[in-house]
Amino acid sequence: MLAQQGHERSQFILGHMYDEGEEVDQDFKEAVKWYRLAAEQGFAVAQNNLGVKYQKGQGVGQNDQEAVKWYRQERLCACAIQSWLYVRHR
Repeated sequence: MLAQQGHERSQFILGHMYDEGEEVDQDFKEAVKWYRLAAEQGFAVAQNNLGVKYQKGQGVGQNDQEAVKWYRQERLCACAIQSWLYVRHR
């Protein structure tokens, strides 16, 4: 499976499936596991979703500081992508 081989998009998709209970039983802890693996590789949407899990305390203990950390990571990635697109299309 690609997710187990470290493919960040596949890890995110698997996390989302567990998060929403799509084709698997809903399991927030499993969702957090896969979101974290993708987030640690810089996958921005996974970083945001991991922040949400910490903010809501779903699958992890509620922790606003950890939520903010992941939200900031996501914003840094988004800003880097926007800067790259701006320079590329000038």
